[in-house]
Amino acid sequence: MSVSALCIGHASWDLCMQVNAYPAENSKAETSALLESGGGPAANAAWLLGRWGVPTALAAVVGQDDYGDKAVKELAEGGINCRLVEQRAGYATPVSFIIVNRAAGSRTIINRKIPTTGLRLTRQMLAGLDPKLLLFDGHELEASLAALAAFPSATTVLDAGSLREGTSVLAGKVRYLVCSERFAGQITSETDAVATMPRPAARTVPQRCRRHSGREWLGLRRRQPPRTFARVASASEGYDRSRRHLPRRVRVRPAEGHEPGEGPGTGDGGGGFIR
Repeated sequence: MSVSALCIGHASWDLCMQVNAYPAENSKAETSALLESGGGPAANAAWLLGRWGVPTALAAVVGQDDYGDKAVKELAEGGINCRLVEQRAGYATPVSFIIVNRAAGSRTIINRKIPTTGLRLTRQMLAGLDPKLLLFDGHELEASLAALAAFPSATTVLDAGSLREGTSVLAGKVRYLVCSERFAGQITSETDAVATMPRPAARTVPQRCRRHSGREWLGLRRRQPPRTFARVASASEGYDRSRRHLPRRVRVRPAEGHEPGEGPGTGDGGGGFIR
């Protein structure tokens, strides 16, 4: 079964609690709001693409446990092709405990992720998918490199939340890099990445900074080729799947000096994910 998008990376189960103020150390706090849903940057992006009607597959590793069953069930119910999601025996599905501070609008994440061998994708496993879009989050580096080799003509996107081996390697291989301020600061060795935007990072040039949901996002583009996103908002960061409404579909504006339609998409002015 062919798909339009293949997302590769992290899948987890999220437990989200909202509090009026961040609790002090060695204290107790109460809340009446506990939200549960699947999580992980690649898994969230896949789920959202599915809700937008984009035929999408996910490649990730979860465990053969209750959390893994819930994560796969939710994705499948969202129309996601989960044939490349491995439910690994003896492995505990990653779980994220998220504390949302209503007063500050911040969130603190504690992630339980037990080290395990990476996901392997062979050409036989990838046969028949033929995606137009490959989206990575820096997890599952070996599988991401296999997909790059198998689908050299696909549009490639990296959602880089922090600097790790996977994001470091893939940043120089993808066509579009979408990163957090944290990643930009780490790769430029500066604590205030926004203030240092004129300084080029390795293999990248700062493109534009945009405040998104109270946080700074720095879009970085490669020096070559020149066709780039001017701005992309991450579809996966901090998204709560349990909400009934969906965020506006991400629109992408062509970079300055480029004509509409030069960005990836369906020729509608350089916007949107590929159907």
